[in-house]
Amino acid sequence: MAAVKGLNCPNCGAALEIRGFEHTLSVVCVNCLSVLDAKDPNFRVLQTFQERERIQALIPLGSRGKLHGDTYEAIGFQVRTIEVDGILYSWHEYLLFNPFKGFRYLTQYNGHWNDVKTLKAVPTPTSAKGKPAMSLLGENYLHFQTAQAETTYVMGEFPWQVKVGEKSTVQDFISPPRMLSAETTGDEVVWSLGEYWTGARVWEAFKLGGHPPAAVGTFANQPSPHEDKAKGVWVTCLALLVMLAVLAFLCVTFFGQEEVFRQSYSFSPNRSGEASLVTPVFALKGRTSNVELSIRTDLSNNWAFFNFALINEQTGQAYDFGREVSYYSGRDSDGSWTEGNSGDTALIPSVPPGRYYLRVEPEMDPQTAALNRAVSMRYELRLRRDVPAFSYFLIAALLLLVPPAMVTLRAAGFERARWAESDHAPVASSSSSDGDDE
Repeated sequence: MAAVKGLNCPNCGAALEIRGFEHTLSVVCVNCLSVLDAKDPNFRVLQTFQERERIQALIPLGSRGKLHGDTYEAIGFQVRTIEVDGILYSWHEYLLFNPFKGFRYLTQYNGHWNDVKTLKAVPTPTSAKGKPAMSLLGENYLHFQTAQAETTYVMGEFPWQVKVGEKSTVQDFISPPRMLSAETTGDEVVWSLGEYWTGARVWEAFKLGGHPPAAVGTFANQPSPHEDKAKGVWVTCLALLVMLAVLAFLCVTFFGQEEVFRQSYSFSPNRSGEASLVTPVFALKGRTSNVELSIRTDLSNNWAFFNFALINEQTGQAYDFGREVSYYSGRDSDGSWTEGNSGDTALIPSVPPGRYYLRVEPEMDPQTAALNRAVSMRYELRLRRDVPAFSYFLIAALLLLVPPAMVTLRAAGFERARWAESDHAPVASSSSSDGDDE
């Protein structure tokens, strides 16, 4: 860096250092905050500012830091303020200078930083995601906010005629982690492009002591900490779901799914005698496996309950279980409707090989039977062994979807917090709006 030029403030006599050389048009005395004309040989006073509170710059003027491989020196500091719904919001801007690379800026709001460079190219107006946008180098930046910004505090030197009270219209467009901004003063429009930085990165660049202020809230172009994580979790989840699908296919392919018994029966609750029956004996061969019982009926606007027992002929071991089947249909003002199912299945896990039979005891609605003495039901029983239990695969798939779903919800919450501070904040519900009006 070249040597600085030293002079004195004509208002208070404090020493001044001109670091921007011929680029500097105005300089603000650090001691008395008088705005001086840097092009006047006598440093004519352009403005005096009676500050209510002296603001301490986090990056002291004269500090040097390395940005993008080049050394920049902090030569100017200003505070900009906007008013939204009667509330004042202020951010800090640090003017950095390199005699060979020119100027760039660091901005800071609530611990959120941006590395900013003015642009020579002019973005193209467009729209994206239902919002006004600007396009620059093939990337769309969504409109975030338009506000009237006022310079409320200055210190150091600037390549323009800076003064307290100067106002300009600022438009911000975002494509995290970048922000495209247009600043309009009179007929002049200056475009700049910022990139989100953490305080730790700024502290490292300038070798500052202590710790940077903690970031508060969600900033406009702050990259979501959940977005990349959500993508990675979804990729992993999809890979595991594919593996689960392959495993399910292999199960279908290699499971025996052997049918060991099929028989049709009829039942009437008005029939005299014992309602229960015993099927012929059938063999379950091979290894220990599950057994699936399928029930199919011709029920209509009725229900039936089945008590089952799968009994080993040699050992007498019994597997007792029950199933209810019901099916109703009709028509009303909304059209046709149905409820229930005329069939059902039951899965009995880990049944050893052997000779078995089924004991079946059906029953039906006695009130329906009393009203219609001719009511009866035909039903078919079908037994298969070594059947893949797809419910386990479904449960596993649902469990795999939980982590990416949670990360996605967090990412959506982060975006809601981001846009809540914009001109495009989500509209409150009518109930909450009514409550506010009261």
